[in-house]
Amino acid sequence: MSLWAGRVEGSLDPAVWEFLRSDDAELLPYDCEATAEHAQRLRAAGLLTEAELAEVEARLAEIAQDPATYTDADEDVHTAIERALGDVGRKIHAGRSRNDQVAAALRLYVLDACAEAREEIDALALVALSFAESEADTLMPGYTHLQRGQPVTLGHHLLAWVEMLDRDRGRFAHAAEAAAESPLGAGALAGSTLGLPPPAGQMPNSIDAVADRDFALDYLYAAAVLFVHLSRIGEELVLWSSSEFGFARLPETAATGSSMMPQKLNPDVAELIRGKAGTAIGRLTGLLATVKGLPLAYDRDLQEDKTPVFATRRDIRLALQALTVLCSGVEVDRERLAAAASDPQLLATDAAEALVREGTPFREAHEQVAASVRDGSFAPDGTAAESVAARDGVGPGGVADAIAELRRRFGDNL
Repeated sequence: MSLWAGRVEGSLDPAVWEFLRSDDAELLPYDCEATAEHAQRLRAAGLLTEAELAEVEARLAEIAQDPATYTDADEDVHTAIERALGDVGRKIHAGRSRNDQVAAALRLYVLDACAEAREEIDALALVALSFAESEADTLMPGYTHLQRGQPVTLGHHLLAWVEMLDRDRGRFAHAAEAAAESPLGAGALAGSTLGLPPPAGQMPNSIDAVADRDFALDYLYAAAVLFVHLSRIGEELVLWSSSEFGFARLPETAATGSSMMPQKLNPDVAELIRGKAGTAIGRLTGLLATVKGLPLAYDRDLQEDKTPVFATRRDIRLALQALTVLCSGVEVDRERLAAAASDPQLLATDAAEALVREGTPFREAHEQVAASVRDGSFAPDGTAAESVAARDGVGPGGVADAIAELRRRFGDNL
């Protein structure tokens, strides 16, 4: 029986029932957690006996571990839990609505999802740091516009990945902070007359408490930016492992072959991550579009908040785990990288800066070197290794210092 069945005589048309049912089974343990807290508040207000509270807590612990609790006969996870609680379940909804109930459960879900994302990010960052450490003195071209620019080390380049991941960790921490408030006590929109004690971290405005989905948007935003970063990493691995670059070889544990061309080893993990970046961005914009037109407080449109959050959590977990495997097995062709880094034109900026040190205005120095490159007479002094050593943070010493700083920043996680 639906929780609202007292108002509607008879049953809904099957097509309407199927349309309205919420695909929220993933909230089961989180809704049990929020329900347990609500039961304690009911007990504090004298609306449950000590024995009833003990029964509720024991049953909720069982229900949270049993996905079969949720059946096709249930409209949503809230209905399933109340039904599974038996007779005492008929008391449990006093002083709350599905509006504050689902908001509480989704907040707990997002808190857990943010913690999981940070753990998976840490695992990938650790692999990238180890990769950078092993390639601290490996020379390679640095690129702008996908054109060779200046010599760098592969270690320095890989640390740029870790810096992006570090910012992603911060965004998920912010989303978790936003999700940590409690909407319990808000009821449908204006609380109740039952005198229940406020929950810890109670949101100050009951209307906002049931209407707010900023925390879900923050999570989806953090996920979208994460996937943008993973997509950039994936694109570089696609390029580096191509015959045209030849900088890296993919591990066969994280690459696929072709169904037709026997020689192929395809960077499918990196490519699919690029594809999922678009999906992650779409989920964020979709929920933004859903929320932007809703009058306060709760509207059924907000049922659409869960599907993108659930799917995003799964994609984050699988993508980060797969990319971690891929990155941990990449083999670098140092000879190919060294050959690319020996391109004399990579030292054109160094040549211009040498003229500046002798007193030539930079624009004039730039024009002189550009002219020599254009007419083919450019012949720089020094080597790529010397160029790298002369610039702060790019060479092996700078990479080692940056790794130490990143390990400090990540704390015990790395």
